[in-house]
Amino acid sequence: MSDVTILHNNRCSTSRAALERLDDAHVAAEVVDYLRHPLDAAALGGLLDKLEDPPTDLVRRDAHFAELGLTDADVETREQVVAVLAEHPRLLQRPVLVRGDRAIIGRPKERVAAFLAD
Repeated sequence: MSDVTILHNNRCSTSRAALERLDDAHVAAEVVDYLRHPLDAAALGGLLDKLEDPPTDLVRRDAHFAELGLTDADVETREQVVAVLAEHPRLLQRPVLVRGDRAIIGRPKERVAAFLAD
């Protein structure tokens, strides 16, 4: 059984760095490619229950976000975050690490080590 679940995008250097950190720490991890296996609304809600960061931080504010015509006002509430990420999984911030009843966004990279040390 894995100690940590990581929501991972292999194209993301920060996400790859988190995997390396897990490997260096000899922590067993379940790797979930969230683009191939998107989280549904229930799973996103469960993730937000564990997330130590504000729910809105789970949404990437990148060019795709802007292309979709989204603004910060569209992801202010937990319910909005769940709806946007369920419809647009590409906007999920990465990496996200989950262990037990805790979850963090692994940005900046240094947060991963602190999370694993706790």
